[in-house]
Amino acid sequence: MFNEKPNIIFILSDDQGAWALGCAGNTEIQTPNLDALAARGTRLENFFCVSPVCSPARASLMTGNIPSRHGVHDYLAGIETGPGAVDYLQGQPLFTDALADAGYRLGLSGKWHLGANDVPRKGFTHWFALEGGGSPYDRSVMYRFDDGTSHRELVTEYLTDAITHDALDFLDEASKEPEPFFLALNYTAPHKPWKGQHPPEFEDLYRDCTFSSCPQEPLHPWTPTVDGVPIGGEGDVRAALLGYFAAVSAMDAGIGDVLRRLEELGIDDHTLVIFSSDNGFNCGHHGIWGKGNGTFPQNVYDSSVKVPAIFALPGRIQQGTVLTELLSAYDAAATVLELAGLDARPFERGPGRSFAELLSVVPVDARHGAAKNPDAGRRPSAAGDGTGEYPDGGGALDAAGDRTGEYPDGCEAPDAAGERAVVVFDEYGPVRMIRSAEWKYVHRYPHGPHELYGLVADPDERVNLVNEPAHAVRVSGMRAQLQQWFHRHAAPGLEGSWLPVAGAGQTATVLDDPLGAFTPPNWDGTATAGPAADGPGAAGPAS
Repeated sequence: MFNEKPNIIFILSDDQGAWALGCAGNTEIQTPNLDALAARGTRLENFFCVSPVCSPARASLMTGNIPSRHGVHDYLAGIETGPGAVDYLQGQPLFTDALADAGYRLGLSGKWHLGANDVPRKGFTHWFALEGGGSPYDRSVMYRFDDGTSHRELVTEYLTDAITHDALDFLDEASKEPEPFFLALNYTAPHKPWKGQHPPEFEDLYRDCTFSSCPQEPLHPWTPTVDGVPIGGEGDVRAALLGYFAAVSAMDAGIGDVLRRLEELGIDDHTLVIFSSDNGFNCGHHGIWGKGNGTFPQNVYDSSVKVPAIFALPGRIQQGTVLTELLSAYDAAATVLELAGLDARPFERGPGRSFAELLSVVPVDARHGAAKNPDAGRRPSAAGDGTGEYPDGGGALDAAGDRTGEYPDGCEAPDAAGERAVVVFDEYGPVRMIRSAEWKYVHRYPHGPHELYGLVADPDERVNLVNEPAHAVRVSGMRAQLQQWFHRHAAPGLEGSWLPVAGAGQTATVLDDPLGAFTPPNWDGTATAGPAADGPGAAGPAS
């Protein structure tokens, strides 16, 4: 897309719902630096993670694929370092591989959480990574890779500050080199723990806050509890809310330090800054404390799957713009590469499509050196007509986001406004979602419970219409689209619809199954079981 390769900083928060951002309309949370970034860039109103839990979501960001293709279906529990640690994405192309091949100098500051956390991936010359997937904020174990050796460090500095300071050190050094740089700045905030974990100056911001943006609804009936406390929350709800909000504001302050350092180094006008989160989060929303695994069976409420997203690059990305198109994290890899002026097509062979055209001030296609048709090579926008062409022989995109050009019964073709042209998909093990701007259908293998929400009349997903006779045709049509799409994009042996993924970790077994979703005769818990009877899965071992 661009003649020169920009520097890139991809900032990723941890467990931050799309609602937890000032510029997204939350008047309680204080995020002045992210608000300013959005004002000089483009904010995505409807950006969805691929799976509402940490490791699968991060794997999808890196690969542009869904969990049923990259194989990471749940979070990685425990410590993933040392000689026996598994690299869960080994052998799979990452978008950072393409950046390395193009001469980028790569750095990581913060959380990796994709296995073998102490080992730098291809092209990374700077590696300062969290030992596991979670950590207290006052005593954290990090791994730094220097001179071909990984060193374990106990960090007693406030973790958000330690990650920020490491990022600043990387910028100071990388800015001296002729090559462009890419920095993955992966904060652990605002992931729990919350109570008593954050500096007083940030907790003090919320001493008198009513937290009306986080209504404490009656406990969701599917919420696992320990001694009456939701497993994803803390016993002192007000202290937890105060800590969550303080964690976001402390991270925002660190991001402000990074943005100011770019200005001091004179490289802010040539640095693409991206901000997002791995997955959403519920702080009492729907009666849940947590994300997708805040309930069992897992949930895919918008508060769990919708994440904040901001893209900024002066002169190249639109300023002060809010996009309302439905976009997914499986689109991010191709988008970053196209914004870097590189070939995005290798990361458009799966579900992802670059949406760089939506962001760009001047739509120029680096692949062909000519003005690019705004409906070509990407998912049609809400203003499109659903007939955009795709690279490598792909056809027009239908309402399911597939390439058949056909609309199953119950799922109408786009109208003149293109309102049904855009659909996103999500999965968390046997729980799958198809969502348009108007409707959301959730299918749980092998036998439910399923959900259908009319998002225009019911944006908060309160009234499940799945068993209403008036919507039977719509349900069957969306179910068919869901199955067709996952059949197209899933890999044999990695299909998640029949795996016993219950939100307890990548290698965990199902210990408690109150709805009988994974117990005989529905699931026998063995690797010899086949796919769900009504699903498109392929047999293979449980991950």
